[in-house]
Amino acid sequence: MDITPIQALALLGAGMAAGIVSVLVSLASLVSYPALLALGLPPVAANVTNTVALVFNAAGVAVGARYELHEQRPTIGRLAVVAVAGGATGAVLLLAMPARWFELVVPVLVAAAAALILVQPWLAQHARFRPQGVTPATAIAFFGSAVYIGYFGAAGGIIVIVVLSSVIDRPLTHVNAAKSILGGVANTAAAIGFALFGPVRWAFVVPLAVGLFLGGMTGPWIARRMPTGVFRRLIGGCGLGVAVLLAWRTYGGG
Repeated sequence: MDITPIQALALLGAGMAAGIVSVLVSLASLVSYPALLALGLPPVAANVTNTVALVFNAAGVAVGARYELHEQRPTIGRLAVVAVAGGATGAVLLLAMPARWFELVVPVLVAAAAALILVQPWLAQHARFRPQGVTPATAIAFFGSAVYIGYFGAAGGIIVIVVLSSVIDRPLTHVNAAKSILGGVANTAAAIGFALFGPVRWAFVVPLAVGLFLGGMTGPWIARRMPTGVFRRLIGGCGLGVAVLLAWRTYGGG
């Protein structure tokens, strides 16, 4: 399927917007995936094309969020192995199973994650809810979130932030930057599988990937200038809104 210059420019703009949205509210796919659908790609092709392009969003964040990522390399390195396994597992599930099976639980997962983001400062006052580092329990939880990213992806960053908040004892902007990198690792694992076995539309990947890279560079600059409380409410509020939308679509609203 060929792409016109106008379509390429549209995807570049959508990619930049999605890249910034990814950093700020972890909802990149809710911008980039509909853009691909609007240009005529079938749902599965749009999904796998979007996943491949999202790899470059993490590359942009790695450049733009160097300050937030400083001193997090050991933890990110350990979790990257889990992210690869989870992302690859999610890709296999996507290619082998009906997406509808997972869609049924997505609204509940996203709503729960968004609510946890909003109440996390209160939970952190209790020792049992404070960050525990990389433990078997947190690794398993992160593996589940990486599977979700590789399989379906919508609002997956919100779920990852919740899991990482139980691992990383740092400000929200730092956890958010780690989320972007580790989500990118999971996407990379899934993207390799899609590139080999999925219907990737490479002509659409290029402009979308460039936009996502630029948006990923810009997003951390915006995020670090937001008050933490505002940033947290923005993520949680958008997550709850997306959960309502997904529930309406999934459970019979249209």
